[in-house]
Amino acid sequence: MTTLGYALSSEEHGPTALVENARHAEEVGFEFVSISDHFHPWVSAQGESPFVWSTLGGIAATTDEIDVGVGVTCPTFRIHPLNVAHAVGTVAEMFDGRFTFGVGTGENLNEHVTGKRWPEHDVRLEMLTEAMELMQALWTGETTSHHGEHFTVENARLYTVPDEQPTTIASAFGPQTARWAADHGDGLWCSGPQADVVDAYEDAGGDGPTYTQLHVCYAETEADAIDTVHEYWPNGSLPGELPQVLPTPAHFEQAAELVDREDIAEAGTVTDPDPQAHIDSIEQAIDAGYDHVYVHQIGPDQAGLLEFYEESVLPSFR
Repeated sequence: MTTLGYALSSEEHGPTALVENARHAEEVGFEFVSISDHFHPWVSAQGESPFVWSTLGGIAATTDEIDVGVGVTCPTFRIHPLNVAHAVGTVAEMFDGRFTFGVGTGENLNEHVTGKRWPEHDVRLEMLTEAMELMQALWTGETTSHHGEHFTVENARLYTVPDEQPTTIASAFGPQTARWAADHGDGLWCSGPQADVVDAYEDAGGDGPTYTQLHVCYAETEADAIDTVHEYWPNGSLPGELPQVLPTPAHFEQAAELVDREDIAEAGTVTDPDPQAHIDSIEQAIDAGYDHVYVHQIGPDQAGLLEFYEESVLPSFR
């Protein structure tokens, strides 16, 4: 059975709007929401980047049953894993079983701000592995000391922790990291209907939940939707490793000058206002092996997407 969710895009919306969007998503029948954790937006037109851990407190207070995840946090550069563990322990206790914690190796866009060098992927994965082990030790509520290759903690104890260890879902965008996720995470977090990533995860013994995000833009016409994506989310059409290595929104804006409207369709963003196009996109992700599929509505009109899905898309999956 597939669980359908809605993306809370911190890059595009302020904290008050994100809290309201989460409440509205629960109201229309989505089963979970996933909130992004960014220090910078991808491009300046997106315009926001609130602190996710503060925003989650508001979501906890205004929702009742919907599951909530962070998709995803990098607990290695900008914020020390000790502080991330503290934040997660607090948030997980407030959500009382409704919280899922997604982790990844991050992007230079968000993580370079403390002045640390941006290393190659293998080093970032090594750092993430150590950070996850450290956070899991802290979530036991026991006094923890750790002297590792990348992180040091001395005599630290978290007094506020949930009854059970937070579910930690590992992000992967290729088969190699998916195999790592099978060994180190409680599940898999991805973007798009990448069947090879799920296959690699499961072949390596992964048997946890599998999450993926689909980018959509609902508008009155497809032309309007494409214009919105071109203005607010051109970064979604950038190729290869660029999203991991570019350091500032200004650099993304320079790269985005190469993105035209035809590139948006090729990137897989759903811009057709026909409900069947959205249903087909979700079914493609399900067929690829994902059991948690969530949609990111690009642009300002979140209420329009939520009402459209309530009326025309979600009923097909009930």
